[in-house]
Amino acid sequence: MQLPLPLVRLTRIPVRYGRRVAPRSIRRYAGVITLGLMLLAWQLLVMSEALPSYQLPAPAAVWAEFVDWLSTGRLWPHIWTTVVEVVSGLAFGVLFAVALGYVIAHSPLLDDVLSPMIVALQSTPVVAYAPLLVIWFPGITSKTITSALIVFFPMLMSTVVGIRNVPPTLIALMRVSQATRRQMFVKLEAPAAMPVLLSGLKTAATLSVIGAVVGELINGNAGLGHLVRLGLSQYDIPLVFVAVILLAALAISLYQLVSALERRLLHWQQFE
Repeated sequence: MQLPLPLVRLTRIPVRYGRRVAPRSIRRYAGVITLGLMLLAWQLLVMSEALPSYQLPAPAAVWAEFVDWLSTGRLWPHIWTTVVEVVSGLAFGVLFAVALGYVIAHSPLLDDVLSPMIVALQSTPVVAYAPLLVIWFPGITSKTITSALIVFFPMLMSTVVGIRNVPPTLIALMRVSQATRRQMFVKLEAPAAMPVLLSGLKTAATLSVIGAVVGELINGNAGLGHLVRLGLSQYDIPLVFVAVILLAALAISLYQLVSALERRLLHWQQFE
């Protein structure tokens, strides 16, 4: 007969204990202030004429280029293409990494077999095998796979570390209570590994943009990476700046989404 499963709760130790937290008003506008300072430094650098205008355009010139592409409707298809590649690559990369990482964390034999291959693939720069992916998988598929691969490795490591860091005493308690594999995962392993997984997901979210752009730079006829290549080939530096700024905005947006999810799931670790 299966014994009643006790309610297992992890010790909730606030991670910010003893740290001095900046006032809410300062934290709220810190990003805006930083952006303003960057724009000011950019404008001052242009005014100093350290670089000619055709190499470093003024913020106003970049804004005019952005408005031109946006108003004519030419920009949206490129934005949409990159977003689809990034989101798809992030989703597939995280899904497969978490699934394989969970299995590896529970199988030392599989860890020994796959570790050399994983290390070899992880140490190889994505730009080295991205051209092969473009040949094997034409179209948007190659960019999605490139994004998924660059996401895969940090999420795999985060999953393995998170699962293996579950306190052994809690595992023993769950086994004594005759917990099923599903109960072990839902009530213990997933909550215990969540901080590490979300930390890895924040890294993966930004890396997914890099993966998609690498594929677009190598052989793409659409996307923000394609605009970077197009701008460089035509020496349209304002267009390059527009594409790079939009890529940065996409990466920041994904990072902030994961941070919001982290605050939602790990609210007990936060201090206002």
